[in-house]
Amino acid sequence: MIELKNVSKYFGERQVLKNINTEFVQGKVNLIIGRSGSGKTVMVKNLIGLLSPEEGEILYNGRNFNLFTDKEKQEIRSEMGMVFQGSALFDSMTIEENVMFPLTMLTSQSYSEKIDRVNFCLERVDLKGFNNLYPAELSGGMMKRAAIARAIACNPKYLFCDEPNSGLDPKTSLLIDELIYEITHEFDITTVVNTHDMNSVITIGETISFIYEGTLAWRGNKDNVLTSDNEKLNGFIFAQPLTQRIRELS
Repeated sequence: MIELKNVSKYFGERQVLKNINTEFVQGKVNLIIGRSGSGKTVMVKNLIGLLSPEEGEILYNGRNFNLFTDKEKQEIRSEMGMVFQGSALFDSMTIEENVMFPLTMLTSQSYSEKIDRVNFCLERVDLKGFNNLYPAELSGGMMKRAAIARAIACNPKYLFCDEPNSGLDPKTSLLIDELIYEITHEFDITTVVNTHDMNSVITIGETISFIYEGTLAWRGNKDNVLTSDNEKLNGFIFAQPLTQRIRELS
C-alpha cells in the first residue's frame, strides 16, 4: 500500500501538485490518468523518490518515505521495479544481460542463482530462449516484455510503469495489459501505471486516480469510470472515438 496525504509539489512559484490525497492498493493495478501536463509524471517521480514534495506525506505501508534515512530509502528502492516508456533497455547488452543487470547491482546472488532468476523472468513474459538476442533484434512488444522481465527480476513489492503501451499496436497493448495484470496478482505487487491508454483504463484499472491541473479530480475504478457524472473526467474519457462509441451504445 502506498498513500499520498496532502501532497503538494512546487517548481519555483508554480504549484504542480495541489494537495493530493489518494492511495495505491497492494495486489491491484492502480492507474494514474490525465492530460499531458496535468502532473502525472511529477506525481510518479515523487512516489519513487526522484523528487520530494514540499508539503504532505508519501507513506509506504504507513511509513513516511520522505523521513527515511538514506539506508532506508535505498532499501525501499531495492523493492521497486520500473518499466520505462521507451523500455530503456541497454542496446549493447543482450536480453539476458539486461534482465540480470538489477540482480548484479542490487543482490549478492551467485551467477547460477542470477541465471535461474533471469530464465524464470523471461519465461514468465513469454521470452524463453531469447537470452542472447539484443534489443534491436526484438519487436516493440517483445522489448516491452523484456523490460517487464527486468523490472520483476528482483521480485519487487512495488512496480511502476510509465506509459507501458506507448508505440504499440492495439493487440500488443492488450497483451502487455494482461501481462501487467497477471504479474500484479500472481506476485501480490502494488502496481502503479501512468497511462493515456483508454483500453488500459477500462480493462485493468482496478483503482484509477484522475489528475486534472495538479489536483485529484476523481478516484474510482474501471467499473464506474464510464458512468461518472464528473465533468472534468468525462471531458478526458470521452475525448476519444472509442469511448464515445461505447457511450453511444450503452
